[in-house]
Amino acid sequence: MARRLSPVGLDFIETAALRHVFAREVSAPPEAVYHALVDDLAGWPAWFTAVTRCLPTDDGKGREVRLKGGTRFRETILAADGQGRYAYRVDVTNAPGPRALVEEWRLTPVGTGTRVQWTFAADGTPPFRLVLKLSRAGLGRAFRDAVTALDRRLMAAAA
Repeated sequence: MARRLSPVGLDFIETAALRHVFAREVSAPPEAVYHALVDDLAGWPAWFTAVTRCLPTDDGKGREVRLKGGTRFRETILAADGQGRYAYRVDVTNAPGPRALVEEWRLTPVGTGTRVQWTFAADGTPPFRLVLKLSRAGLGRAFRDAVTALDRRLMAAAA
């Protein structure tokens, strides 16, 4: 069953009931990481193993994402500024419990590489919030593994 979530904006990233923030430095330059996040949506499953499908929708203003296990999202892109910020809001999902969900990727140059920061901001029913709190370590591991795989992929393509 599809559930429509609240149409929150970028300010939700700071005001959400629950926020997980993870960061990691990679060797790839910010431009390459940004391109992989924003322009190569179909490539997400190659480096983010939880993602089985990621496609642009609405002439590039949205995304359709499917995860392992069958969770689906229809999203609206809130920020893609070309300067290292990429954020999207989940509008519709089949996952139980969320009321609002925004993810933000921030890229900061570090030497010749990039500091990648991912913020997962959410609100939902009490059971949903509890599950998210308990899943912090798993989300952190998924982020680290994904960003490491992305870095390997980008550095191999540059070689």
